Amino acid sequence: MSTSNEPPLHGLRVIEFAGLAPGPYAGLVLSDWGASVTRIDRVEQPSSSDLLCRGKRSLAINPKVPSGLDALRKLIAKADVLIDPFRPGVMEKLGVGPEQFLGEGGTNQKLIYARLVGFPRKGPYSAMAGHDINYVALSGVLSMLPGTAEKPSFPLNLLADFAGGGLLCAMGILLALIERATSARGQVLDVDMVSGTRYISLFPLLHSLAPSSPYFHVSRGANILDGGAPFYDVYTCADGRWVSVGCIEPQFFTLFLEKFREGLWGKGTIGDGGEIAWHPTSDMQMDRAEWPRIKEYLTSGFRRYPRDYWAQVFHGTDACVVPVLTPSEAATLCDSNPSSSNPWKPQPQPHPNLSRTRSLYNMDIHAELLQPGQHTREVLREAGFSQEEITKLVRDGAVSQRSPRAKL
Repeated sequence: MSTSNEPPLHGLRVIEFAGLAPGPYAGLVLSDWGASVTRIDRVEQPSSSDLLCRGKRSLAINPKVPSGLDALRKLIAKADVLIDPFRPGVMEKLGVGPEQFLGEGGTNQKLIYARLVGFPRKGPYSAMAGHDINYVALSGVLSMLPGTAEKPSFPLNLLADFAGGGLLCAMGILLALIERATSARGQVLDVDMVSGTRYISLFPLLHSLAPSSPYFHVSRGANILDGGAPFYDVYTCADGRWVSVGCIEPQFFTLFLEKFREGLWGKGTIGDGGEIAWHPTSDMQMDRAEWPRIKEYLTSGFRRYPRDYWAQVFHGTDACVVPVLTPSEAATLCDSNPSSSNPWKPQPQPHPNLSRTRSLYNMDIHAELLQPGQHTREVLREAGFSQEEITKLVRDGAVSQRSPRAKL
C-alpha cells in the first residue's frame, strides 16, 4: 500500500503559548502529525526545560510592548489553532483573548481557540493554582486508586496532565477542525483536567455506582482491578524485578495456575524455599475469602525465580503474564524502527499507526531543548514581516533571538 507524501495535518498552523506539560503535549501531538507549531515564549526567559518540543519552533515575543502585541495579533490572525495553557483571564489581560479573533469584527473567524485549564473554568477552584495530583483528587478518581491501607497512590502525572488534559485537548482540536470544514467557522474549545480525568475514568466511575459490579463495588484495594484480586496484580521475582498478572477470564486463570505450578519446578527442581504443600484450584478464583491465601501463594512462588525465567514460562500462552519492563527495555521492544544513532532513549514514536499516511517522527533525530526565541526571525519572515519591521521589533525589545542549544 502506498504512503502519502504528506502527514495528515500538513499545512495546519498552530500557535502554542509556552506552559507546563498538558499544553505542550497537545502541541506535540499536532506537530508529530504534520502541523507547523510555533511556541510563544517570553523575551526575558533565559532557557527552557520543555522536553515536549519535538518538531516545534520558538518565537520569543513581549506582548506588553505595543509593537510586540501588534505582531503577536498578526500571527494569530493567520493561524488555524491557538493553544492557551493559562488560568482564566490571563490571555485577555495580554490582549489576545478569544473575542479579539472570534468576536464580532474579530480578525480570525476560523481560529480554533483551545483553552486548557486544570480546574473547571466556572466554579470555586477556577482561580486557584494546581497540578495533576490536585485535579485527580478533585475528580473523585484518586480516592479509587490502589495504594496502602492508609492512602491511595497517584500514577505519576499521567491521568490529568496527559490523558485528561493534553490528549483530550488535541482530540477536541481535531473535532473542531472537522466541524470547521463544514461551517467554515472557528470556535472556542474548553478543556479542564478535572472533567477530562472524569471522562477518561468513565468505566470505574460507572462501576462504582453499580452494586452488582464485580470491579469496583467494595472498598479501595479490595476489588478486581485495584490490587485486591490475586489474579490482577504485580509480583516481585527473585532478582527484585517484577511480572504483571492479569488473568481475569476463568479459562485464562485456569491456564495461569497450570503454567505457574509447572514453573515452580523449574528445570526439575523446586527452587529455593522447599516444597509447596498447598496449591489453589481454578474454582477459587472468585472466592474472595481465598484471595489472601492465593496472593500469599503467588507472592512466595514468584520470588523463587528471576523475572526473565517467569517471562519465559508464560511467553506465548494465554495466561496473561508478561514482564514489567524498564523504559529502555520497552523502547527496544516497542519502537518499530529503533535507531542506534539516537542516544536519547526512550522517545516514544507517534501512535496510532496509519496505513496510508505518516507522521513526521524520525527516529534518527536527536532530542534537543527548544530555546526561547530560537526561530524568532524565521517565524516572522514566514509571516510576512519585512527585515525593517523585524529590526524595529528587536530594537523595541518586543522580540528576541537565541541560538539553538546543543542536542541532548
